[in-house]
Amino acid sequence: MHLQTLDWVIAAFCVAICFAPALFVAKRSGKSTAEFFASGRSVPWWLAGLSMVATTFSSDTPNLVANFVRTEGVAGNWRWWAFTLTGVATVFFYARLWRRSGVLTDLEFYELRYSGKAASAVRGFRAVYLGLFFNCIIMATVNLAACKIAAVLFGFDRWQTLLAVGLLNVVFATHSGLWGVLVIDMFQFFIKMAAVIAAAYFAVELPQVGGMHGLVEKLSHMPGPHGLNYLNMLPDFTNNWDLAVAVFILPISVQWWAVWYPGAEPGGGSYIAQRMLASKSEKDALAGTLFFNVAHYVLRPWPWILVGLASLIVYPQLSDIHAAFPNLPANLIGHDIAYPAMLRFLPVGWLGLMLGGLVAANSSTILTHLNWGASYLVHDFYRRFIHTGAPERHYVMAGRMATVLLFVGSSAMVFALDTAADSFNVILQVGAGTGLLYLVRWYWWRVTAWCEIVAMVSSFVVSIAILILSKNGVAIPSAQALLLTVAITTVCWLATAYLGPKTDEKVLISFYQKVRPYGPGWRAIRALAGVSAAQEATDEETGNFPLALLGWSTGCMMIWSALFTVGNFLYGRTGPALALLLVFVITAAILSRVVARLWR
Repeated sequence: MHLQTLDWVIAAFCVAICFAPALFVAKRSGKSTAEFFASGRSVPWWLAGLSMVATTFSSDTPNLVANFVRTEGVAGNWRWWAFTLTGVATVFFYARLWRRSGVLTDLEFYELRYSGKAASAVRGFRAVYLGLFFNCIIMATVNLAACKIAAVLFGFDRWQTLLAVGLLNVVFATHSGLWGVLVIDMFQFFIKMAAVIAAAYFAVELPQVGGMHGLVEKLSHMPGPHGLNYLNMLPDFTNNWDLAVAVFILPISVQWWAVWYPGAEPGGGSYIAQRMLASKSEKDALAGTLFFNVAHYVLRPWPWILVGLASLIVYPQLSDIHAAFPNLPANLIGHDIAYPAMLRFLPVGWLGLMLGGLVAANSSTILTHLNWGASYLVHDFYRRFIHTGAPERHYVMAGRMATVLLFVGSSAMVFALDTAADSFNVILQVGAGTGLLYLVRWYWWRVTAWCEIVAMVSSFVVSIAILILSKNGVAIPSAQALLLTVAITTVCWLATAYLGPKTDEKVLISFYQKVRPYGPGWRAIRALAGVSAAQEATDEETGNFPLALLGWSTGCMMIWSALFTVGNFLYGRTGPALALLLVFVITAAILSRVVARLWR
């Protein structure tokens, strides 16, 4: 592709308007680790929510969605739409508890909730395991997408793209801390949304696609593998059962609560917890997380999906993409590259906006992961176990050095991946079985640090065993592999909860008094703490589990009905769209009443 002068001017303007404001908060971020990693706990709900949305809106996400659409149809997106259940549960059951804990990072939670050397061990291990290993995989996935996009747009090699994005992201991540990330995210969100909507419009309006009517008509007569209907928002439960299990039944019944996945952790965690902990109040933590879930699942998917659907008409086979871009390396050709391949049709000026949007998408995610990962490595490992008692400025400098280390490590890992779906599946598999523990640990005193250690080890061992078997010709289908890992991991940590060492009673009492979790799981600790019946009733009323359950269920229905209302209107299916719109209005009205009562 050849960018014109106007494209370069617009792209440069988009980058400047995102990054320039971050320069003014750098001095504030350098004061302390609380400012560098948690913005002084003074972030309003709208900024926290926008930052969550911008972070999950990375350069690899459109590619991943295009991959799902081309291989499994629109219904393939249930692999991540199912995480709506996780996100909304965080709003109504966990955001308040996270904010009350007062920790700087979610890993600091372990020594607040558990006792003994096991608590310290699990905090230190997860600081390196998640902050370095997992974090590098995620950033490598994002940068792999950037490499594919740059290869299509400019013919860049991987190292050239990594050098370009590395210089930009590392400089700002080390300079401005979380305050800079939040400010950058705020501007990037709007630029990225404008760019992807423009990409969808021009893709659908291509002569070979013929507008929305032509797209729907042509894809209705273009069956995919095994008779797959690309347009269906739900899988075919009668003629393609295996696909229905993989993309819908398993995600909606098991995956959402059983799997740890960054940005959709059961109970909240990683950079979602970081934003909640940085919020200036419990109410801001809840409101920001709710806004994130609505924007994440309703506002963004359809522009990506439309480009993926249009690409099926323009490039029906991977060979068509290769023919259009003969100089692309063979190992970059996959269904996920269909999204950047469609960008060739953007007019002058709009291509510059898309380039600026893609830089913003990459930076918003990478900046967050660099800051989040550095917070783990510095606050939860280096400061806790290696060098304690140093001045705050020392740890801020250590955070900046850790930021550089993380980008170098993630850049090296880019060369080990071929598609965005590769790392998505790896992360889901390795994190399988641990999710239920993260939900339960807030509501059941018997969960211990040893449960967490056993869950992590058993999940990892089973995943590696399945990988070894597949390499030796004993292939286990992904759905069965996930269920097997979840079952074994859950049995192991539940057995540890009953048979293993218990958490010290003083720690449990202190945790209860600080966080005030509600429900029968803490009844024994309430008795030890001497909590009066009146205080217990107050705690239960504050949590109001039945009302939170109503908020969770109606919140999920509201998000899904809004998502499919948009889809049906786009398809021209007015009747179903109006019916879903009515569901949305009713559930939104109920949700507003629930939220008003819970936040009163």
